[in-house]
Amino acid sequence: MIQLYTWPTPNGHKVHIMLEECGLEYTVHPINIGQGDQFEPDFLKISPNNKMPAIVDKDGPGGAPMSLFESGAILIYLADKTGKFMPRQTEDPRGFYDVLKWVMFQMGTQGPMLGQTHHFRKYAPEQIPYAIERYTNEASRLYRVLDKRLGQSPYLAGAQYTVADIINFPWIRGWEGQGQDLDDTPNLKRWFEEIAERPAVQRGVEVLSDARRQGPITDEEREVMFGKKQYAAR
Repeated sequence: MIQLYTWPTPNGHKVHIMLEECGLEYTVHPINIGQGDQFEPDFLKISPNNKMPAIVDKDGPGGAPMSLFESGAILIYLADKTGKFMPRQTEDPRGFYDVLKWVMFQMGTQGPMLGQTHHFRKYAPEQIPYAIERYTNEASRLYRVLDKRLGQSPYLAGAQYTVADIINFPWIRGWEGQGQDLDDTPNLKRWFEEIAERPAVQRGVEVLSDARRQGPITDEEREVMFGKKQYAAR
């Protein structure tokens, strides 16, 4: 049984979807990032960077418990554990690296840049035109990168649905809030709509759906997530 520490965000949804796609049993432990659960000492033992999602696999390598943080690392671990959605490096090195490069694209570029787009368009306490324009333009560029790739193959890593698709999909769900129009990227739209119809994806995005934010962020939540509490020494 996998213990999942998460919240209904794009990064959380990556792991929710992967667990559902792999058919793994898991127990959900909500980490309410607006209330500061991510700073609790017990959680920091699992995720020292105070970010969710994180997991503890009680049946880890060698039968010993294994804890992981960082969504990309978790997805690669689950793929290796189950033998699903990512070729093994020893059996198909080319296929392995085709998946890995799009995982790294998401973790290193797509997620951070779209996260900044969301922040300055939605969560920042003041509207900063330069920041909004910069990150909205970068979001548009990244959408075009994905669209071009998906004009060359059905899925990001080639002919098969893989971890590369699972990890990139959740951030595209917020396209409207990022100032994008999927009609401008028809290949990406086709891919997005196809993945959104997968039963495991639909179950994954419903994890903790009753905890999703209703209405704008409060001043207290902003202080927890983006203020002094975020940067306090621990």
